Amino acid sequence: MKVRIRTRKKRAEARRIHVLSFVLLSFSLFIILSFMPKDDPLIEEIAVPPAEESPSAPAVLEENKKTIRRGMTLSDILAEYGIPPAEIHNLRREVKPVYDLARIKAGQEIRVYTTQPGELVSLEYDIDDKEYLHVQKKTEAYTAEIKNIPYEIKVNTIWGSIEDYLITAVNEKGEEVQLALDLADIFAWDIDFYADLRKGDSFKVIFEKKFLNGKFYGYRNILAAEFTSQGKTFYAFRYAYPDTKEVDYFDLEGGSLRKSFRKSPIKFTKITSRFSYNRLHPIRKVYRPHLGVDYAAAIGTPVQATADGTVISFGIQGASGRMVRLRHKNRYETMYLHLRDIVKWIRKGAKVKEGQVIGHVGSSGESTGPHLDYRIKKDGRFINPLTFKPEPAKPLREEFLEDFKRMAENYIVCFDASLMVNSCLSNF
Repeated sequence: MKVRIRTRKKRAEARRIHVLSFVLLSFSLFIILSFMPKDDPLIEEIAVPPAEESPSAPAVLEENKKTIRRGMTLSDILAEYGIPPAEIHNLRREVKPVYDLARIKAGQEIRVYTTQPGELVSLEYDIDDKEYLHVQKKTEAYTAEIKNIPYEIKVNTIWGSIEDYLITAVNEKGEEVQLALDLADIFAWDIDFYADLRKGDSFKVIFEKKFLNGKFYGYRNILAAEFTSQGKTFYAFRYAYPDTKEVDYFDLEGGSLRKSFRKSPIKFTKITSRFSYNRLHPIRKVYRPHLGVDYAAAIGTPVQATADGTVISFGIQGASGRMVRLRHKNRYETMYLHLRDIVKWIRKGAKVKEGQVIGHVGSSGESTGPHLDYRIKKDGRFINPLTFKPEPAKPLREEFLEDFKRMAENYIVCFDASLMVNSCLSNF
């Protein structure tokens, strides 16, 4: 028993010696390593390069186009793309000094650019057919400016002859009604485009067309036109004064096409009764004077003032129905009878511009159907509107006459049918 106890004691002492030896050896190794030079390590460190961050994908700019509907507001539009109400309020407030976005109109296009729902980057709104509003978000604020729409302008030309109406002839050449209306406006002081037109009358027109991204966006200016009616040829050349930029149309000699009165208050209508001192009244069946010209037209056709003037009276006037009377320079008066309605802004003393719509064709008063009875007076006496020759407007300023004639001669060359389709148009 004593022998076993002595043996266990020897083993325990041996273990203590081994442990103590290991501790001393480890401590010695630690001391040695601590005092070794740092630039010559025993163990080479392996440098692990930092992990590369994967580049984030660029934000995708999304274009959202919308045609504004009646009653639609900016808030209605932007809410569809998740723009918060507070952000819309800031946008309107910061842009208002340039353009009030409360004035957006039905029918116009608006383009909203976002990177994700609720993140507005920019906005574009077509104010009209010439300008658009551009809004850009920079940091936390919005900047805005009004820019010209970058149309591509192409010069084109057509020529043709009249079979019945000018509109029909222009349509047959692949152009739209607006071009015919613009052409009629230019010659409105010399030609009544119903009463004066005859089969075989002809026209030649050099004009500008607007394109955006390859799409036709309407007409800009008629540059020159030639119109032959009943054997008489009329010319019109657009000229902008170099100093004032004022624009007008002139004939070959520099005379203005504008006169003090237009030939007709309605475009493209039919004359059903002429000026007469002894006409059978269609309702009363008695012969009496008809001191005006009756233009048959569809109900609602716009009626234009034939000259600048001032409203003398308006409203229902017995057999004349709804009527407007205007006073003009040089002691002239005009009257517009049997109107369906009169525009709201008309009042006694109101100023009216030539070509401005004052009412619409109707059949009020003693009338057998929709038409306009148009009358002219001078010094209190009625005159025949169809034979009336109004005074011309001021001619081209003399200091620019040579420059104008040089330009007009170039257009005359282009009116030659063999040249109109060739390179001469590239000069304009």
